[in-house]
Amino acid sequence: MIGIDIPYSRTLMNIQVPDENLLGIFKPSEIEIAENISEIELINKAMDNPIACDKLEDLVAGKKNIVVITSDHTRPVPSKITMPILLERIRKNNSDTDITILVATGYHRPTTHEELISKFGEDVVKNERFVVHNAFDDASLVKLGMLPSGGECWINKLAVEADLLIAEGFIEPHFFAGFSGGRKSVLPGVAGAETVLANHCAEFIANPHARTGNLDNNPIHLDMMYAAEKANLAFILNVVLDENKKIIKAVAGHFDKAHQEGCCFAEKMSKIEKIQADIVISSNGGYPLDQNLYQAVKGMTAAEAMCRAGGTIIMIAGCEDGHGGESFYKALASAESPSEVLENVIKIDRTETQPDQWEYQILARILANFHVILVSDLCDPQMIKEMHIDHAMNFDDALKMAFDKQGQSAKIAVIPDGVSVIPV
Repeated sequence: MIGIDIPYSRTLMNIQVPDENLLGIFKPSEIEIAENISEIELINKAMDNPIACDKLEDLVAGKKNIVVITSDHTRPVPSKITMPILLERIRKNNSDTDITILVATGYHRPTTHEELISKFGEDVVKNERFVVHNAFDDASLVKLGMLPSGGECWINKLAVEADLLIAEGFIEPHFFAGFSGGRKSVLPGVAGAETVLANHCAEFIANPHARTGNLDNNPIHLDMMYAAEKANLAFILNVVLDENKKIIKAVAGHFDKAHQEGCCFAEKMSKIEKIQADIVISSNGGYPLDQNLYQAVKGMTAAEAMCRAGGTIIMIAGCEDGHGGESFYKALASAESPSEVLENVIKIDRTETQPDQWEYQILARILANFHVILVSDLCDPQMIKEMHIDHAMNFDDALKMAFDKQGQSAKIAVIPDGVSVIPV
């Protein structure tokens, strides 16, 4: 047996896989970085050498109202490191400016005060002005034209009316936007609900270009680019993280050019060989990305790419926050089968996109083609089963279920962190 550590909630789950069944353990490549360079030094080096953009210290000069977009509780952006550096550099050249930290919740639930403290630290939360974006508050939004998709582009008024708009974030493979980070801070980050729905329509989710690691001709990415340009996103600080959530790359500067450099680094690191296994074991990289089933779909898509049709996916994710979206849950729980969900969702016009439709569309696609088992002792098993997913309290039980389905000689691929890889 081979022991493998898999991220699970805030800890690691050690799983045992038979040697004779294992095809391989698929992780991002280890990228060498200069020795003795700290995370702070990496960030400052990027900030001192912005890409296709003036230094932040020059951009902030004379600006009275500066907004910094930051990620919410579902993203492992190391804001305890990045945010103080941004704030210090802003105030270095403009000590009198008003700074608002705008939390990009997109279509997610509001970030709680406790989650803000956990993410930014008590001092920053106590001393800075935070506003949590609400995609459903029409009074807080302003229209900035029409997206390439045809939907109306509604963006948070605070971001649009800022004298200078900045964003921090991190870059990793994204299962339909290609990569996270950059322009994504604006759409869906601080966009209105109507705009998010238009961008995440069934037609685009089904588009073959809207896939992990691809930006070329990706209709979802093109919408996001439009929104960032219209909102005048002037400067970004984005980081790439290793499996321990440690910063190994930082890029700063122009929201597109800097983002592209970060994506190239992430792509080089994340590419893995696409094989076909009978059983694929994946995770969502632990907390915060595995806190609900909604987010756990991301890690399943890596397994989807590595599993033969009719194979079994074992998804290890805590899901302590439950399903993550009532409409997401109901769409699958109320259907006779995942295939029924797919048949219905593809008929929905882009102007009629439903809440969480994109997530249940992708999950239904996976469930229609694979047997999925969720491993968790932190969530309600009945809820999982109602969504047409099998449940196991521990990995050993899940592996037995998978062998019963696929046979004792089934070949196994292990992806310790499904959201960090691009199977090619």
